[in-house]
Amino acid sequence: ICVREEGFPLTLEIGAGAGFVYEAIVSDSGLYPDIDIGVGNDELSLMEKEYLGGRGGIRKLVQLDSSSEMLHRDDLFRELSAGQAGNGDKNNSSVCETYKLVAEEEQPLPFPDGTFDLVISSMAFHWINDLPRLLTEIKRTLKPDGCFLFALPGGNTLPELRSSLILAELERTGGVSTHVGPYMDISDVGSLLTGTGFRLPTIDVDEIQIGYPNMMVLMEHLGRMGEGNASVNRRDRVGLGTFLGGACIYRELYPVESPDEGGENDKSDGGCASEREEGVVASAQIIYGIAWKEHESQQTPLERGSATRKMSEISVTKTSGRD
Repeated sequence: ICVREEGFPLTLEIGAGAGFVYEAIVSDSGLYPDIDIGVGNDELSLMEKEYLGGRGGIRKLVQLDSSSEMLHRDDLFRELSAGQAGNGDKNNSSVCETYKLVAEEEQPLPFPDGTFDLVISSMAFHWINDLPRLLTEIKRTLKPDGCFLFALPGGNTLPELRSSLILAELERTGGVSTHVGPYMDISDVGSLLTGTGFRLPTIDVDEIQIGYPNMMVLMEHLGRMGEGNASVNRRDRVGLGTFLGGACIYRELYPVESPDEGGENDKSDGGCASEREEGVVASAQIIYGIAWKEHESQQTPLERGSATRKMSEISVTKTSGRD
């Protein structure tokens, strides 16, 4: 989370789930145990000011989720951990208070206009059907110059699983259905932010590859993460043959690259594929974004036609780079 002098005292997290973002916010609170929380101190360094409150200067976090079971899933575990730690976790509430609220993300958010300094969301927006409406609500609840920070899976997530199941289904049934949940393309993220009225949007993307023993283990992990296919128009049942065929196709097309591939151990003597391959690869694309609610202090482009020089009048001087 970016650092600014006043921090982000009041923050809303949408799609909070089991509270992993809150744990990250308070995780480094022990770096500055002597800071007097809540007391202004001009002597503090910029790094120390970042930890006035939790990470990024967050002093209170409202965790919002539509699932009460998920929101309170780890409450008992945290209470037991706090009891075993004695005073070790006592500073968490003083560093960053938190409040859990069960509410529908796709309904009007139950907050007045201009309530929050920061709204964050981590890997939850791909479950939203009407994302433009939610973005409008987020902008409404932000204070002027408030920040919107998010991460979500991009459209190039799990392409190997998607293509393997499509090929297997075409071969066995002659048709195609959805098997991987719909994800947003990175080209649409900027359009949604500017269309909603956010200013200064910045978007970045990260590609992650993870190895699995086979496709079945990958699908089991997705199910345990709650990231199964939630498309309404999906097939009610997929045959065992389609899954087995998809697993074989996945193994042949997307094996984990062996370190000695192409070396003396890469023999084409008809040996068993399982002896040469150690597993399959699964790719995930993570889109990160930050945008701001409008404020008079923000950068704005000059009025159209106000330039005093033509592009042809700009000269470029080449230097040797030795200076």
